[in-house]
Amino acid sequence: METQCQEIMTKLSQRLEPGVFKIWIKPLEAKIVDGSLTLTAPKPYMAQWLQSKLLSVLEGCTREVLGEQAQVRIEAKASETPSLPRRVQSWLPMLTPVRQQSKNWRYNFSDFVVGESNRVAVAAAKDVCRRDGGVQTLYVNAQAGLGKTHLSQAVGHDITENPGRTVDYLTAEEFSARFVASLKSNEVESFKERLRKLDVLLFEDVHFLQNKPKIQETALSVVKAIQDHGGRVIFTSSFSPRELQKVDSQLVSSFCSGILTQIDRPDESMRCEIIQRKAQSMQMAISDQVCLLLAKRLDSDVRQIESCLKSVIFKAKLLQTEITPDLALEVLAQYSASTSVDLQFLSTLVCEHLGLELTSLHSRSRCQNHVVGRNTIFYLARKHTDLTLKEIGQPFNRRHSTVLQGITSIEKELAKQSSLGRQIARVLDLVEEKAGLTRTVSAGH
Repeated sequence: METQCQEIMTKLSQRLEPGVFKIWIKPLEAKIVDGSLTLTAPKPYMAQWLQSKLLSVLEGCTREVLGEQAQVRIEAKASETPSLPRRVQSWLPMLTPVRQQSKNWRYNFSDFVVGESNRVAVAAAKDVCRRDGGVQTLYVNAQAGLGKTHLSQAVGHDITENPGRTVDYLTAEEFSARFVASLKSNEVESFKERLRKLDVLLFEDVHFLQNKPKIQETALSVVKAIQDHGGRVIFTSSFSPRELQKVDSQLVSSFCSGILTQIDRPDESMRCEIIQRKAQSMQMAISDQVCLLLAKRLDSDVRQIESCLKSVIFKAKLLQTEITPDLALEVLAQYSASTSVDLQFLSTLVCEHLGLELTSLHSRSRCQNHVVGRNTIFYLARKHTDLTLKEIGQPFNRRHSTVLQGITSIEKELAKQSSLGRQIARVLDLVEEKAGLTRTVSAGH
């Protein structure tokens, strides 16, 4: 356990600036319980700051050591008061971008299965990696679990394997956090200049920039500067550019200035290959019969496939038996096949599990429970129906932009794995199970 903790700390020291690591990471007490990491901060304001500013980095380094299912819990010693003193706010260190080394990238192209659903996106991403490539700007639109993060990380890995170009990977939330930190320390120009010099910027989940005009202005400035000196930018999002109504039109124009592509759900042949590759990486043999059985039933996304396969392998090891079709079927019973569902049915189930009245969700109420209930319905409808954002919002008297914002807020809570996020994840699982929908592991983009 201590060795694993030390390995995580070593990775964090490589990913973060020395000052950030010394002030925020070194004072933490770390322990591993049930395959996840618990970090205890000496003061509550440190725990709050780590949760809001460094959680994605902490999770990334932890999962490199403990595996993709590992979680990170940040807590504080109970004896301190939870407020964040004003004197502390003034010297919060900036999270300046650091050129990542190849060993810090979680994915690469070699373990990315290519098929009809993602062929264009992969080809464009590989072109970005080439010094003489023609793709300067790439926008990838995909739902969670279909590989957009894998693709971005693979580009970063490829570029750092061939020294000579600088690259940085940022989610829109990380970009926003760094901008705010630079604003507080009067270093906005320095922050922008460091990014402008990059050869390649990997910019994830850009829909999180909506309703943040100042940050959008800064992002546009950075993107234009990178493009002007011949650099490349890859944007990813759960939404197409035309759906982003509360993002500056010039920034949307930048999104659309190059290749626009979408990653769809993998077809059956792709799912077979994904299963075989993942089984091989787990050092387990899967027969063609079992592989085809899993591929026919698991028709949602890659996370669902991986979750089910891990469960099958775990059960086989526990029983010390081969992976047979009967054993696979027992596990598959927990992963219902996709089915059609309408908005009214989803709404009824969400209200049932949250103890809400559907009429209250149709009202103008801004009560938190009602907002969470509506947004959860929006999220499920986006995932399991073919309705447009406008059609999803109409029964609730909500505009397209409000629906988008609601879905984004759910994604944010799930990615942060906050207490609210964990509650939402449980409701999503229960609703999907009762509706006979494909169940997936709730997680971020």
